Amino acid sequence: MSELIHINALAPVQGARKTSKVMLLFPPEWVPTAPYLALPSLTAVLREAGHQVVQRDINIEMYDRFFSMEFLIWIKARQTMQLKALEAKELREELTDKEMDQQAALEQAADVDLFDLAERAEESKRVVRGPQFYEAEKLETSLNTFREVMHYISTAYYPSSLVFYPMESNLGYRPGVSKEVFDCLGDEQVNVYRDVCNQLVMPAVTKEKPDVVGLSIGTQMQLLAGLTFCKMIKETFPHIHVVVGGNVITRLQEELPKQERFFTEIFDSAILYEGEHALLWLIEALNGERAITSVPNLMYRDASGVHENPEVYTEKTTALPLPDFEGLPLERYFVPELIIPYLATRGCYWGRCTFCDHGQGYFDQYRGVPASQVVEQIKALRDKYHCRHFLFSDESYPPALFKKVSQLLVDQHVGIKWTTLIRFEETLQDQEIWNLAAKAGCCTLYYGMESASERVLNLMDKHAKKSVIQNNLHRAAKAGIWNHVMAFYGFPGETRDEALETRQFVIDNQPVIHSVELFYFVAYRHTPMVRNPDKFGITIHKQEDYDLPLDYYYTLNDPSTLSCLDAMQLCEEFYKNDFHPWAVRVNAREHVFLYISKFGTNKLPQIYAQQTQAVGSAQGVSGLVTWPVAMSEGEDGKEGMSRVVSHGVG
Repeated sequence: MSELIHINALAPVQGARKTSKVMLLFPPEWVPTAPYLALPSLTAVLREAGHQVVQRDINIEMYDRFFSMEFLIWIKARQTMQLKALEAKELREELTDKEMDQQAALEQAADVDLFDLAERAEESKRVVRGPQFYEAEKLETSLNTFREVMHYISTAYYPSSLVFYPMESNLGYRPGVSKEVFDCLGDEQVNVYRDVCNQLVMPAVTKEKPDVVGLSIGTQMQLLAGLTFCKMIKETFPHIHVVVGGNVITRLQEELPKQERFFTEIFDSAILYEGEHALLWLIEALNGERAITSVPNLMYRDASGVHENPEVYTEKTTALPLPDFEGLPLERYFVPELIIPYLATRGCYWGRCTFCDHGQGYFDQYRGVPASQVVEQIKALRDKYHCRHFLFSDESYPPALFKKVSQLLVDQHVGIKWTTLIRFEETLQDQEIWNLAAKAGCCTLYYGMESASERVLNLMDKHAKKSVIQNNLHRAAKAGIWNHVMAFYGFPGETRDEALETRQFVIDNQPVIHSVELFYFVAYRHTPMVRNPDKFGITIHKQEDYDLPLDYYYTLNDPSTLSCLDAMQLCEEFYKNDFHPWAVRVNAREHVFLYISKFGTNKLPQIYAQQTQAVGSAQGVSGLVTWPVAMSEGEDGKEGMSRVVSHGVG
């Protein structure tokens, strides 16, 4: 049983500290619109202690490289080599059905005008990084060009499906099955991340010669890339200590020791929960300055097996240094103006929702920074990086802090624009609160509504009232703030009528809901309801081969309520019949944010797809590839408690 400890309980290092060179890597796939807060938070603590840190956002480096003439010529050569090998097998009449499909895909790719595609990709990068970004048609064309390029690249890694946005690439291996994960890491045909590692990571490690390499794997979408990088680094540089951390690693802490191959073939140690000081103390242990058994939050292997140290350390947020972004390619993100993430709180102040497992990454400890310190740090980041756009990455912005920070930003004329996630709250019903927030620079807000049925909301322990939800949306919209609403069908115990109540609420309030995501319920493994399935009338089904699960398949004990399959079908119907008023050309959270900042209003008809029929019709959008606004939820500073929730339009 882990126990919570405080910094004073750890013996300080005596005498002069040894210094180490540390390389921190952020792997694909994640949205390429802003730096992720994990690496800068770790970097700040390590540099403050005197260590040399090289931080590399391989995610943005990968996309920058993918959309380049040089890489696409390399892809063309790979495709040509594969096609010749298949044609030789065809002459010998040895082609399998799968190889015939691959050959057809490669022949289709051979007809693509490579130089035209590469020139359009390069131009698209200039568009998303320059003033033409604010011309919605040009931005949409650029985003679709990126998708076209990813499809072209995919053929060289057949049958992988590589996509640009939303982040849903599929290498054909299930990240929840350890056997498939291990197989994927060495698969040179489908695993594009092996080539990304060879071209971007290995040269950097060779050049920098770090003592320690750390990877932050915040989402399941990054798992295969992150582990591929780890394995290849360990194989080539066995003397380098490779450590992993991030929310996915924390969520898999019970499974990792059962697969000793993780610690013998892929990495040397893993940091659970928060990582700033745990990583610092691990480095001191590697330097012989403290016992490795004293390092909190640490899982490691020695001659006797895999061990997890029992102590858990939670960071004192008010004492942490300012995140350090120096060394990241801030000019290469796919935005015309830099957006910097900032975190004022850790964990969720509400922390009661029975479907949510975000608190798993924080050892369920909610902490925050006072409003005055928040504003001082924002001003420091604004001045240091010449940045006026901020992504407040909190799980859910507390209403008291929301009001206080807004007031201080106005009083001190800070002059920034910002966006965050927020809960519907009874304490936020006065119009003056929303007017103040807008005056303070609040442009877009993201709400987890989940359901419009008060009975279902009470089942979730969310306890929001429909009247309050409606009030908050109307007040924010009136102030000029863009409202993005997230909801889902199929919470255990929900009836079909209650699910349709959510649908109708969204449709009825469409004028004040500027973008929406409606998905279906997923039973995440660390949630209160999965821990107590009988209480919620569900049966959890665990599959033996699915041994790295982040969620579980479940069935309902009461067949009269909405099943998982029913919920999925309702989602499909919503996106087919009802979604058209919200279909947008500009589909990244940060992109919408910049449009609101630029034009100063939440009335932006130019970023919506052309609507040809009213809500409820079977056909509504004419000839455009459109998506709901995708967003990152609850990005935390050191381990990246984030996920993208996004849906394509069928």
